[in-house]
Amino acid sequence: MAGKFELYTDVRGQYRFRLKAANGQIIAVGESYKTKSAALDGIDSVRRNAEAPLVDLTEQKMSV
Repeated sequence: MAGKFELYTDVRGQYRFRLKAANGQIIAVGESYKTKSAALDGIDSVRRNAEAPLVDLTEQKMSV
């Protein structure tokens, strides 16, 4: 079984989503959205950008 997105409402009535791996582990959590359609747009954005390259910011020097 592949992973799945779960869409739910939090205690404040805001829409949220989480991405669960096939083993049930949560591997990503979305921010809160005021509308269901906005949350679905967030899920769609994650799907579209899943192939995005990794940018390793740990290799950059921090400026103080």
